[in-house]
Amino acid sequence: MLKWLLTLAIALLVMGALTPWMRRLGFGRMPGDITIERNGRQYAFPIGSTIMLSLLASLVFWMLR
Repeated sequence: MLKWLLTLAIALLVMGALTPWMRRLGFGRMPGDITIERNGRQYAFPIGSTIMLSLLASLVFWMLR
């Protein structure tokens, strides 16, 4: 359980850091992604994108097995 939680936390951090870069490439926002603007700063929590990428990675690994 701890391994899964750590993996999810790392995935959220990576996706949050890559969100501005991905938007410039035209990937936009998925349903479930949360963006908060406060005091001129923008915070992104890409929960929907993380779930979709996790499902995609699981499918690829399942097919390679």
